[in-house]
Amino acid sequence: MQRAGRHSRQPPEGGPMENGVGKEPGTAEPPGPAAPRAPRARPRLVFHTQLAHGSPTGRIEGFTNVKELYAKIAEVFDISPTEILFCTLNTHKVDMQKLLGGQIGLEDFIFAHIRGETKEVEVTKTEDALGLTITDNGAGYAFIKRIKEGSIINRLQTVCVGDSIEAINDHTIVGCRHYEVARMLRELPRAQPFTLRLVQPKKAFDMIGQRARTGKPPGEGRVASGKETLRLRTQGPAVLEEEPSPSEEEAARQVDDLLESYMGIRDSELASTMVEVAKGSPSVAQLAQGLDSVLGEFAFPQEFVAEVWAAVCHPKGDKE
Repeated sequence: MQRAGRHSRQPPEGGPMENGVGKEPGTAEPPGPAAPRAPRARPRLVFHTQLAHGSPTGRIEGFTNVKELYAKIAEVFDISPTEILFCTLNTHKVDMQKLLGGQIGLEDFIFAHIRGETKEVEVTKTEDALGLTITDNGAGYAFIKRIKEGSIINRLQTVCVGDSIEAINDHTIVGCRHYEVARMLRELPRAQPFTLRLVQPKKAFDMIGQRARTGKPPGEGRVASGKETLRLRTQGPAVLEEEPSPSEEEAARQVDDLLESYMGIRDSELASTMVEVAKGSPSVAQLAQGLDSVLGEFAFPQEFVAEVWAAVCHPKGDKE
C-alpha cells in the first residue's frame, strides 16, 4: 500500500491499471463502500390443522393475526371464516385450557371448532352474578369459558362451556369483545327473564365419516418441543418470541384469575399484556397510567390495578 507523501512508482509495463492509475501486482484494492447485506430470510412457518369434529389434515402459513389465521383455515376447508367459533391447540376437545390465544408453539397442531346447532335459553336473574366467565376468539365471537358450580347458569343443563353467545334478548352481540358482553350481562335487571341465543360447537358425530381411521386425530396430545412461539399481534406482523419464564407464566395466571374475579372474563393474552405493562411500572399509579394508555376501554377499577401490580411486582407478598 502507498503511504501519503511518498512518490508513487510507475507501473510496470503490462501492469494492472485502475482508473488510469497504476497498481503494483499483489497490492490490495482500497476498501470501498460495504455492499448492502441481503435481508435475512424469514423462516417458513407451516402449521397443521383440522376441523375439531373431523376432517382431513390441512397446512396453513403466512398469517399474522387471529383473523388471518381463521381465513387461512377457512380457505383450506372451503368454509366461511365466520363459521369458526374458536381454536384449540393439540386437542380436538372443547378444552378451555388449550384455547388458542395470541401465541402458538412452533409445533402446535391447530383444531378449529365451527358452528353447530343454535339454541335459545330463557334465564331469570335471581342473583347479581350469573356464574359465567366469558372470553372471545379475537375475531368477533364471545363464548363461555367457565360455568361456576351452583350458579344460575349451572342449573341450566342446556348451557355448556364452549357455547358462543350470539344474542341477548334478540340483540346481536357478534363483534363485541368479551368484556362488553360481560358488562351487558351484569347490567341486566334482577327478577326479569331474558333470552340467550347460543351456538354450540359442531359435534364429532356430525361428520363421523371424515374422522381419521385411528382413534386419535393427528396432533392429539402433541406437546410443542421448541422454545420459541409465534406471537400474533393485532397490529403489525407476527413475531417469533422465546417462551415466557415460569415466573411470567405464574404472574399471567394470577392476573387472569383477577380478571375473572373482577370482570367475569378470562383472557390469557390480555393477562400477558398486563404483566408486560406492570413489569415496567415502579408504582401502582404508573401502572394505572400505563393500562389506561394501552387498555383504556376496560376502565379497570383502582383496587383491581393495585392487585395486578402486587401479583406481578411482589409475587411473594413483599411490601413496598
